[in-house]
Amino acid sequence: MTPAASALAGILALASSGQQIPPGAAPAAGIGAPKGPQLSGPELDKRTDDIGALLRCPVCQGLSVADSPATMARNMKAEVREKLAKGYDQEQILAYFERSYGEFVRLEPPMRGVNWLVWFGPVAGLLAGGAVIAWAMKRSRGGPAAAGGRDVAFAAPAASELPSRDTVPADPKLAAAVRRVRMLAYGWPQGFSPKAGS
Repeated sequence: MTPAASALAGILALASSGQQIPPGAAPAAGIGAPKGPQLSGPELDKRTDDIGALLRCPVCQGLSVADSPATMARNMKAEVREKLAKGYDQEQILAYFERSYGEFVRLEPPMRGVNWLVWFGPVAGLLAGGAVIAWAMKRSRGGPAAAGGRDVAFAAPAASELPSRDTVPADPKLAAAVRRVRMLAYGWPQGFSPKAGS
């Protein structure tokens, strides 16, 4: 059924029941007859702000209709107020604006279709990243035996294979540089440990 046909059916149903149709009370196209109570006073102001906070201002970046100073946002807020006063509920009003502006107008998109990715994509990414990190840590903890004997060159040398504190490289230039660093860092005379001379 098209929106115009549903609006006409609503008007005919009211007319056939013998009720008077007040001026301007025809159902809004696409959202049907009002389902909620007609609001007024402070309750109307509160609900207008609540629903305005759920709608994105099409002009401003990331602001709700309730927070935006733009003229378009004020017009949208006035329209929300008008629909609440006529008795439309929150879902009907959000559907009305979504029909006019698309899903983008909702600050919190509904969980349907591709929007599931918006809601659960970050969580799935975090879980996948955690799984990759856990797998990498488990693999690195296993050492060469867990890796099937590969990477034996990266195994820690035995204590007997380590050079002593006073060992210098065979290359004379490198040996001079090592002694100079030892002399500056540790204060060792000539770059050799004082214990080595005794």
